[in-house]
Amino acid sequence: MNSNAVRGWRLGLLAVGLLAAALVTMSGCASRGGSAADGKGSEIVTDSDEPTIRKRARIRLELAVGYFEQGQTNIALDELKQSITADPDYAAAYNLRGLIYLRLNDLRIAEESFKKALTLEPQDATVMHNLGWLYCQDGRYTQAQQHFSQALANPQYRERAKTLRAQGLCQVRAGQREEGEQSLLKSYEFDAGNPVTAYNLATLMFQRGEWTGAQFYVRRLNNSDLANEESLWLGIKVERRLENRTAVQQLGAQLLKRFPQSRQADAYQRGAFDE
Repeated sequence: MNSNAVRGWRLGLLAVGLLAAALVTMSGCASRGGSAADGKGSEIVTDSDEPTIRKRARIRLELAVGYFEQGQTNIALDELKQSITADPDYAAAYNLRGLIYLRLNDLRIAEESFKKALTLEPQDATVMHNLGWLYCQDGRYTQAQQHFSQALANPQYRERAKTLRAQGLCQVRAGQREEGEQSLLKSYEFDAGNPVTAYNLATLMFQRGEWTGAQFYVRRLNNSDLANEESLWLGIKVERRLENRTAVQQLGAQLLKRFPQSRQADAYQRGAFDE
């Protein structure tokens, strides 16, 4: 994970955003064979047998993906429109369209786009994931869980950790804290290095007074390059509960050195551990 990603990931409970949860398909959505993470294991289409209209659409989609990942949304949409014009049956283009409008918080168009992609590729687990995340953002938790479960039911789906993480966060948001923790634990088994999963597991355990469990997850996070002001502050509060004064002082020193202007640093200096 590069330095920009380290700075940008959100740790707050249930605050995981689009790049953390919904961008499950971007690495493969412009591939010749459709969505590379759809779990169908279809044979890769090569240059010699790719239809001309699909090749045009794919090239435009690849450009749209690049612009989208750089935050140039309007240019990405323009390239995407040309991709869909070239091949109106290109499911990956509608999936990207859904992701773009999800970023723009236009849930209506995003939902329409994901549903269109599923009409073209009904078994695409990545689109199911993205539509599930949309429903979670919109408070439609039952529909969200249905789509996450459908994605996870595909034995060849390659983004299980991401979907389990999104499912867990959504379950906690819906008030299903125990179920959410179990989903996050399963996600952690697949991807122990993800900071969002580790932080949220530590937070859930801290909130119910399971200090040792919280310590396990937040310590591993704070001992990595992915620690930030939120994880350090949680670590301080956990170690304080366990009466580990040396660990509290060490984490506090890191917090003050690396994030001196942060809200957490101010709270640490004031001794406001329960705010």
